Amino acid sequence: METHTLALPAVDLVYDVRGPLPTADGRPALLLIGQPMDASGFAALAGLLPDRTVITYDPRGLGRSVRKDGRTDFTPEDHAADLHALVTELGIAPVEVFGSSGGAVTGLAWVAAYPQDVRTLVAHEPPLNPVLPDAAAADRARLGFAEAYEAKGRGAGMAQFIAMTSWVGEYTDEYFAQPPADPAAFGLPTEDDGDRSDPLLSRRSWAVSDHDPDIAALRAAPTRVVVAVGEETGNTYTGRTAVALAAKLGQEAAVFPSHHGGFLDGTFGYPGKPAEFAARLEEILAP
Repeated sequence: METHTLALPAVDLVYDVRGPLPTADGRPALLLIGQPMDASGFAALAGLLPDRTVITYDPRGLGRSVRKDGRTDFTPEDHAADLHALVTELGIAPVEVFGSSGGAVTGLAWVAAYPQDVRTLVAHEPPLNPVLPDAAAADRARLGFAEAYEAKGRGAGMAQFIAMTSWVGEYTDEYFAQPPADPAAFGLPTEDDGDRSDPLLSRRSWAVSDHDPDIAALRAAPTRVVVAVGEETGNTYTGRTAVALAAKLGQEAAVFPSHHGGFLDGTFGYPGKPAEFAARLEEILAP
């Protein structure tokens, strides 16, 4: 693995390359992208794709990529522009892309804005409130974990986030009638460390879950867009957003092993089925 930095006006963008560029077999390079997950979250998956040239990166303001624009918000459009600059600098377009969670949202914005950059996008469980029939209730549920975080810190915010993302079905009166989620029940800290900069729990990433995909642009793009969902995710939040987006694109969501973090090996305390996940990704991307 070689690590490089691309100096852009808004960010010094750090990325890692596993394998040769140009690629040895003529297949496109494969980018693995997340948000708020940085490159470190894809180590296990990248290691299971030894025959591919794999590129991972830290989105602006996350991990090693230091912002220079003075902002603290995260938007899919900014991330898409950064990735466009990266593949342009490397001269490797069109590429193949696996986007996880917020990274899937970035991928959708990227294809809509720069359709010639991406040959295939696998968008795995993008958290997109606007595609849901209960979008306003999803916004309210999101506000619930943000307010818990702002009032009591990370433990309270994360507990409420887990309550939201594990709820099955639409956000009904029954959901909102529940008492606040207890951090201790999830093994989370109950004390407040005073930090309010978490990109997941603060309002800094609301542009991600507020993103309303440009369905017409995605349909018109030469890119093959595959919406994916975990077999264990079921009818919880990101399962519902994936299925709803797939329907808008006139397809059924491709089923992957495990759950929202199915490619993780347990390093982050969220073990999935990385070997099976990598095999399914290779199946989807097979030429």
